[in-house]
Amino acid sequence: MTRILADLPNDDLRWLDQRAAELGRSRASVLREAVATYKAQSPANRLEGLEQGFGLWARQGSTADRHEDDRRRRAEWTRPWDAHYDEVRAESPECFTEDDDRARAHYIALTKGRTDPDASGGE
Repeated sequence: MTRILADLPNDDLRWLDQRAAELGRSRASVLREAVATYKAQSPANRLEGLEQGFGLWARQGSTADRHEDDRRRRAEWTRPWDAHYDEVRAESPECFTEDDDRARAHYIALTKGRTDPDASGGE
């Protein structure tokens, strides 16, 4: 560890001494902690943390396929009344049940013959 000589205003030095006394630590220890905290909060350090986390799953041996995951999420969020239901159902049949297909058939039956999808029924 390297020793340094630093100039501080008297008020800051009094605060530092008071803080060190409250914590039961040395002035140098409190300064080291302050520098470590300041360093951790710097934008460059936050970016370094992002870089360390990016790709973490792959580095830990995860075999997740992001395209497969995207396909499953799309199927998970598709509802029987969605215009792309049939397309997503064809891509991911294992994600749909007979209840989903019945709900789709019911939706189609209800909307059959309507020219304006925003029009209200019963007119």
